[in-house]
Amino acid sequence: MGGYALPLPKLALPRVTHNSFFTFPISAIHSIRLHSGNRSTLLCNHQVKANAEFSSTSVPARGIEPEEEESFQVLTVMKSDYNDIMIVDTPKSRVLLLDSYHNIHSILYKEEKWTESYWDEFASLPPIVPKGPIAILGLGGGTAAHLMLDLWPSLQLEGWEIDPILIDKARDYFGLSDLEKPTKDGGILNIHIGDVFIPSENLHRKYAGIVVDLFSDGKVLPQLHEESTWLELSDRLMPGGRFMMNCGGLDGGADAPDDASVDSETLIWLQNPALKALSRAFPGQLSWKRMPKENGANFMALTGPIPDLQSWSASLPSPLSSNVKHWRPIEP
Repeated sequence: MGGYALPLPKLALPRVTHNSFFTFPISAIHSIRLHSGNRSTLLCNHQVKANAEFSSTSVPARGIEPEEEESFQVLTVMKSDYNDIMIVDTPKSRVLLLDSYHNIHSILYKEEKWTESYWDEFASLPPIVPKGPIAILGLGGGTAAHLMLDLWPSLQLEGWEIDPILIDKARDYFGLSDLEKPTKDGGILNIHIGDVFIPSENLHRKYAGIVVDLFSDGKVLPQLHEESTWLELSDRLMPGGRFMMNCGGLDGGADAPDDASVDSETLIWLQNPALKALSRAFPGQLSWKRMPKENGANFMALTGPIPDLQSWSASLPSPLSSNVKHWRPIEP
């Protein structure tokens, strides 16, 4: 789960019961910022505007356009033991907002496959890991799982999420239950409810790859700032397996600098605490990239030797084929 926090404007939200919805005119909501893993979107006066100040993933601007229906539906609002949950339906997308600040943690587009955000990057992992199951730590509404099974329909995915109510809502509104049925090629998403940092029999199986997208209130979970956490998690990888992680912004949250030229500085990755911990846990076995500023400017991490970027690119469709060419190794 990822996200950056900005409060909603003062707005009286009616109580919403299970499977109900209510409709707001977009013009009536003066400004609502929707945030996800590494970009942000402003719904304001019938428009969606990219807000590049934040490095937590924003929703691409195609979500709502001025000529479209001037309202969106809030399908459900509720509080669980772990989250404040809101699910919003727009003319072109469905969005999962969590936390008291309503950070976007998942998005599905109705006519487009790719999100133009870090979720797409996770779908590039299967060609560079051994054959075997891939775990997603921080399943959320299943954006990454949808993309991965769409592109790799024989993939065995194991999704982990701590909040059972969130998973129920994702089954109702994000088609998660469809992913739990085998594809014609045998691919499937198996869902597990639990804390990924607490040992369990299921989580201690060996994985070919582990996708890590663990956030709370717009910040990477602090456990991932510790070298020891990564060494413990690495026991869950089979030989040749890799982690791919959404590391957030400079401080693990969403404070992308205004000047994107800082990306050219060799050691800017040192300002991200998760990347620092990973570099200590996997010396000489870590690569990184930074998403373009218009796509959130968040950091991504990949463990293991740097892949052959040309062959990796050739195994992927556009836009992933060009995206993977931006990975670069971190020297010990």
